[in-house]
Amino acid sequence: MIGKVYIVGAGPGTVDYLTVRAYQLLQTAEVLVHDALVSAELLDLLPPSCDRVNVGKRGGQPSPAQAEIDQILVNLSQQGKQVVRLKSGDPFIFGRSTSEIQALKAAGCGFEVVPGISSALAAPLLAGIPLTDPVLSSQFVVLTAHDLDLHNWEAMARMATLVVLMGGDRWQRLPNDWCIGASGPKRPWR
Repeated sequence: MIGKVYIVGAGPGTVDYLTVRAYQLLQTAEVLVHDALVSAELLDLLPPSCDRVNVGKRGGQPSPAQAEIDQILVNLSQQGKQVVRLKSGDPFIFGRSTSEIQALKAAGCGFEVVPGISSALAAPLLAGIPLTDPVLSSQFVVLTAHDLDLHNWEAMARMATLVVLMGGDRWQRLPNDWCIGASGPKRPWR
């Protein structure tokens, strides 16, 4: 039997926002390797016989090293398993998928990437904030707040809209006049 790994984006966390392909794969998975941020609602879609491997990846909590996760995927594929590697949002937006794909390729394992709706797009949309607008914003930038010192803030200041992901514990370090605070957006959105 030949195994295969499906690197699947879970979207913003509810069944409503899964792609049809992701929904189908979850319902037929033999093994699920998932991040801690994946909702219980999505885990309920799995068949009862599906093995589950939680690999963490919740900020500030212990989790396996990425190389260990890569090896888990390779091992399961080589055992002939149909594996869903479920990631929050989209696998290619700060999802560390490149490392996993490189490991699978190096081992000769089959894989498929299934996109998901990123929170970078979904959160502003659900909050009624357009990422682009003919008058207010002709561009947007998505960045991670994992290491704020890596970013060129001078260049960022020229961007119309910034979307900062994974910034919960670093929020206070962001330039204050750039952020949506309790009083709402600093710029008019309507």
